Amino acid sequence: MYDGNTLKLTIVDDYPMILEGLKSLLERNTKFQVFSFTKGSAAMDFIQENKIDVVLLDIVLSDGSGLEFCKLIKQKVPQCIVIALSNQAERSIIFRFLENGGNGYILKNADSREITDGIEKALNGDLALSREVQEIMLRSSSSGFQLPRLTKREKQILQAIAKGNTSAQIAEQLFISVITVETHRRNLLQKFKAKNMVELIKIATQNQLI
Repeated sequence: MYDGNTLKLTIVDDYPMILEGLKSLLERNTKFQVFSFTKGSAAMDFIQENKIDVVLLDIVLSDGSGLEFCKLIKQKVPQCIVIALSNQAERSIIFRFLENGGNGYILKNADSREITDGIEKALNGDLALSREVQEIMLRSSSSGFQLPRLTKREKQILQAIAKGNTSAQIAEQLFISVITVETHRRNLLQKFKAKNMVELIKIATQNQLI
């Protein structure tokens, strides 16, 4: 539980505007000393060396997946609280993050109060889940396949994959890194419960997503 001392909090997100907004919000609370990173690998080194208390972690990063970074942080610094702060609203991704040791999952459309309340909950040993995440988790998964919700970027990448573009070509078209494209590809496979890209395109085509 929180003992009243200053807490070191790190935000990892590859959108500088989101980083600045979150940093500004959290620095209003004098109990937090806030650090920010756009790369998961750089954050990993810093978290280990500086005994960070709380990490707010995006799922899609330019140098890897937040799912894997969460697992790594928990292996290296077990006492560190790791909360996802993401646009990824897919039930399977939420559960996987929590299975990897995550202490909570908050969607980026949550208001500032939900974010700060979530951090407080995690500090007190509870799961930090935004309201929408709680609703997603409570939905039954036994009713067969449900079409996943896709972000604008995921739709762009799905359409590019369907046209036969390589990860390098997609990265060039969308002005993002190849690693980011690969992360989106893995997330799309997971969202559609597809074994490979051929099956992914088949499901997407059958459901008129492309």
